[in-house]
Amino acid sequence: MMAAASSSDSDSGKAESNDASSKWLDAHYDPMANIHTFSACLALADLHGDGEYKLVVGDLGPGGQQSRLKVFKGLRVLTESPLPALPAAAATFLIDQHEPRTPALAFASGPCVYVYKNLRPYFKFSLPQLPTNTLEQDLWNQAKEDQIDPLTLKEMLEGIREKADVPLSVQSLRFLQLERSEMEAFVNQHKSKAIRRQTVITTMTTLKKNLADEDAVSCLVLGTENKELLVLDPEAFTILAKMSLPSIPVFLEVSGQFDVEFRLAAACRNGNVYILRRDSKCPKYCIELSAQPVGLVRVNKVLVVGSTQDSLHGFTYKGKKLWTVQMPAAILTMNLLEQSSRGLQAVMAGLANGEVRIYRDKALLDIIRTPDAVTSLCFGRYGREDNTLIITTRAMHRTFQTDLYLLRLRTARTYVQALESSLNPVSVTAREPLKLHAVVQGLGPTFKLTLHLQNTSTARPVLGLLVCFLYNEALYALPRAFFKVPLLVPGLSYPLETFVESLSDKGISDIIKVLVLREGQSAPLLSAHINMPVSEGLAAA
Repeated sequence: MMAAASSSDSDSGKAESNDASSKWLDAHYDPMANIHTFSACLALADLHGDGEYKLVVGDLGPGGQQSRLKVFKGLRVLTESPLPALPAAAATFLIDQHEPRTPALAFASGPCVYVYKNLRPYFKFSLPQLPTNTLEQDLWNQAKEDQIDPLTLKEMLEGIREKADVPLSVQSLRFLQLERSEMEAFVNQHKSKAIRRQTVITTMTTLKKNLADEDAVSCLVLGTENKELLVLDPEAFTILAKMSLPSIPVFLEVSGQFDVEFRLAAACRNGNVYILRRDSKCPKYCIELSAQPVGLVRVNKVLVVGSTQDSLHGFTYKGKKLWTVQMPAAILTMNLLEQSSRGLQAVMAGLANGEVRIYRDKALLDIIRTPDAVTSLCFGRYGREDNTLIITTRAMHRTFQTDLYLLRLRTARTYVQALESSLNPVSVTAREPLKLHAVVQGLGPTFKLTLHLQNTSTARPVLGLLVCFLYNEALYALPRAFFKVPLLVPGLSYPLETFVESLSDKGISDIIKVLVLREGQSAPLLSAHINMPVSEGLAAA
């Protein structure tokens, strides 16, 4: 994560950031921040009404696992809590006029919006259930009564999926993906459950309710996988308006007030941008793009769309193209840069080559270079500093994590080698429920060797065992090459002691092999190799 503060006396002319003439002051850089997010899940807000703005992050977690809500204050994580599912978007908004004017925090995740107030759970809004397919419900009812077998159920559900106007439920779609051997168990588990169709939230933004003031109450606007836009009441969290789209929305931009007049732009998966007005249930204008959209930002009265053709396009709200700018690399993320004190609005584009390019219309204002591909951008007040730009990058964390994992691996290997050579100089192979631990004590030339032999079975005692030592007689001498082992009671560890005398004066060592045998048998039940230390007594002599 990187944070940079804009210099207050910089001009707005075309320039390229470098050490000598940068418009930005480097405030913080943390390559180990371990943040996995995108621009829609970043927000800056005065969450406690104390004038100290915090950074709110919907962190997807590594590999999309263990998603969490993180709140940063300055350079540290203020609070951190788990999220029930992967976040799709985050927004801060005022829901009432009560003092102190502290905003609420909303996270869109799956079919729900989780609203927090003072960083505590406040409300959960769930999308309404969708109507189910009656034919599908009839088939599952027949399966419940064992009137059809799983194969017939699958064939008939596939026929419904291809022809029906109402899509199948998740339960049926999961069933159709199963192998033949898994079908019967799935049907038995789910046939008594009522089928449900539930859509999910794909994007979210806010819309002022009745005033244009910065601290005015706002509504949440949701885009769903069901090709709908929903406007929620900020106090009761009921649906105030519902609009339909020809495709699934992925980016939203709004202007105006809900109670007065507003315009809403939705970039969709079919490669089009649709414009809606107040009181319109379907789009009024359509912008047809030549490639898929990767971002949508409203800059004053211009809609700036980023596309997979590595270009930015400017459009009016009626769909007229104003300009096009080609980028040197793929656009990964976009966001708005707004300096209210100077009346400046510009679009920021984070690129795969590590650049952040800032444009006002098609004029390039600045280029910021980062160590790696930019994944998210957020501009605003952070702490008590205005005009702060927060950037997260993609692969820098992976590089450091790889180095860290390698360091941990080398440390573990070194530690294991140390254990094998001194603290626990034994490697064991066992054919019976026996456990052997060896300890070598002394500096030499005489060492005390203690074998701790344990019967690991739960109830059966072991008897009639022998311990045999195999070693280089030119290097070591032992009082006895073998001895009998007493009865081993389950669970107890028996110490067996002997002495080893080092005969070499050249400071070398070798392995002593320990065999545990049963009387009358030649095949060992357990074998171990003991790495003997160098005799310091003889080496010093």
